[in-house]
Amino acid sequence: MTTHPSHPSSDKDAHASSVEEMFSGKSVSCPCCGGTFTPSMLQKIMDDAAHLALNKKDFRAIPTGGLGMMIDPHAHMTARTTDDYEAMAQAGIVAVIEPAFWLGQMRTNVGTFIDYFSTITGFERFRAGQFGIRHYCTIGMNPKEANNVALAEEVLAVLPRYLTKEGVVAVGEIGYDEQTPQEDKVFRAQIELAKEFDLPIMIHTPHRDKTRGTQRTMDVLEEHGFDPARCVIDHNNEETVREVLDRGYWCAFTIYPSTKMGNERLAALVQQYGAERVIVDSSCDWGVSDPLAVPKTARLMADRGISADTIHQVVYKNALAIYGLNGEMHESHWLQPQAIDQRTLYEGNSVLRGQEPKVMTRTVDANVIR
Repeated sequence: MTTHPSHPSSDKDAHASSVEEMFSGKSVSCPCCGGTFTPSMLQKIMDDAAHLALNKKDFRAIPTGGLGMMIDPHAHMTARTTDDYEAMAQAGIVAVIEPAFWLGQMRTNVGTFIDYFSTITGFERFRAGQFGIRHYCTIGMNPKEANNVALAEEVLAVLPRYLTKEGVVAVGEIGYDEQTPQEDKVFRAQIELAKEFDLPIMIHTPHRDKTRGTQRTMDVLEEHGFDPARCVIDHNNEETVREVLDRGYWCAFTIYPSTKMGNERLAALVQQYGAERVIVDSSCDWGVSDPLAVPKTARLMADRGISADTIHQVVYKNALAIYGLNGEMHESHWLQPQAIDQRTLYEGNSVLRGQEPKVMTRTVDANVIR
C-alpha cells in the first residue's frame, strides 16, 4: 500500500483501513508484556509512528545526549562553580556572555570595579576555557550602584580602558533600577560610550514598575539616536514583549526558577510571537538560579512542538547575531576550538585542586538544531 507522508489525514485513513482489514475480529499479543492489542490500539501506534516520521528532521536535530549548540548570553559565571561549567558544556552550551553586575552588596570604591572588570575580562575567560566553554563579557556600571554619585563618576572614567578589551561584546548591563535622576544620568553617559566605541548595548529593565521603566528606557535610547537593532532589552515579560519587538529591539527573557519568566511561559511566547529577535538566557548568579535554564527551555520548546529551526534561532543564532556585531564573538571560536589543557596556568594559578589535569581535543557537532 502506498502512503503519502506529507498528508497526515490520508495516512490516518489508510492506517485505519489496513488495520481493519488485517485484524478485524482478531487479537495480537504484545511481545513485551503478553497483553492484548485491539485494532484501535494498533491503529494509534501506526498513527503515532507516521507522526514521528513526518517530524523526524526535528527529532534528529535534537539528539538525546544534548540539545546541540547553544549560547547563554546572560550568565554571571564568577558566582558559579566549575561543576556548572562542566554541566553547561555537557548540555551543549558552547559560549556564555557575562554582563558586568553588582556583587550582592554595594561596592565602596573604584578599585573594586577595576578588579572586577579585570576578572571578567581575564581569569574568568581562562576558567571557562578549561571546561570547554568560550567566555565573553559586557562592561558597564549597573543601575543598582549608579546612585552613588561620586563613585559613579570614577567608574565612568575607567570604563573606556575596558571597552576595547578582548572578548568584550557590548556595554552592559545598563539601564534603570529605581529610575532615579542619577540612574538616568549614568545610563545616558554609557549610551554615548557605546556609540563612541561602536558597541551594542545590553539593557537591564527594572524589577519594579517594569512596563514604564522599559518604555522609558527605549525612549531615552531613541533620544540619543541609538539604533534599536544594536540593543538587547533583557528581563522582559508578557507585558513588555510586544512593544519591545514593535520598536525594533532584541527581546531577551531571563529564565529564573520562580520569578521573572519561566520556561513554560517562554515557550508560549515563542509560539505566539515567533523567533525573530527573541533571545533566552539564564542570568544565573549568586542567587537561586539555574545555569541549565537555556538547554532546559530548548528541550521544553521541542516537547511543545516548536520546530528545531525556531529553537536554534532562540537559543543560539539570535545571540550570535547581536553580540557578534563588533567581531569579538565569532562562531569559529567553538567550531574550531583550542584543545582543553588543564595543565595550563593563569598568572601561576590553576583551576584544579589536586585533580588529574584533563588534556583533550574538543569537537563540536555543528549539524544540530539547524
